[in-house]
Order: sequence, then C-alpha cells, then structure tokens
Amino acid sequence: MKVNRIDHICIAVKDLDTARKVWEPILGKSAPDDPYVDEPEKIRVARYWLGSIGFELMESTSPDGDVAKFIEKHGEGVMIIGLNVDNTRKSIDELKGKGYSFIPNKEGKLARPFRDCEFTFVHPKTVNNVLLELIDYKWNRPGEPKR
Repeated sequence: MKVNRIDHICIAVKDLDTARKVWEPILGKSAPDDPYVDEPEKIRVARYWLGSIGFELMESTSPDGDVAKFIEKHGEGVMIIGLNVDNTRKSIDELKGKGYSFIPNKEGKLARPFRDCEFTFVHPKTVNNVLLELIDYKWNRPGEPKR
C-alpha cells in the first residue's frame, strides 16, 4: 500500500459554529474552504485547506452519530487522521491480509463512497487507538500540483 500524504485531520466538536469562532482566527480563515454535510455519516463539516492538507471540524447531525458517540466517550478533540492512498479497496485487501481490522458501515461494507472517491476506517484497536481513515481522493487541492 502506498500512502501519498496526510490527507486530513478531523476534530470532533459539539457545536460547529462555536468551534469555527475558535479555530478560524488561528487558521487565518474567515470561512471554511469546503463546508458540507455528509448525511450517511451523520456529520456537518467545516473543512479548511492548510497547504494540501484538510483540517476538518465535525459536528454530529444526530445524537446516535459516530461523532456524538465519540464526544460522549472521549470529549471534543482529534477524532480521525486521514491518509491519502492510491486505491482504497486495494489498501483494504492488503491490510486485511496483514491482520488489520476495519469498521464496516451499516450495510457491512468496508469501502464507503464520498464524492468521487471511497474511504474506509481502520479499527483503532489495530493502530494504537487512532481512528485511521484511508481515502483515495483524486482531485487537486489548492497549492497542489496536477495529478
């Protein structure tokens, strides 16, 4: 498996609007570069580009969402480290062969769709209690050379 770079870092927050007021002065931004809602994952996100790395503030849109559960158990803070890979499905197969476990979605699938790519979560118990995301983004970001 080839890791191309750190893709993004996600911070779980209780209130996205309040968190934006805290983080935007630090990041030197007046608004997110890519705000979005991901209904299947039950999250509302403010994504900021820091060079070619995404910095995301995530709020749960439902009390039973994973972000809400994370905050209930651990409090607000770093929830996900995302790594960009060439192919999510091949990465899953390779790591499964090496004994890593993954978190399936509600349909039992390991590869989850997002925009024009796929992502997966490596189970924290296999990577030092870090929720590791593998994602095969294909599009270019600010300051990034064409791929």
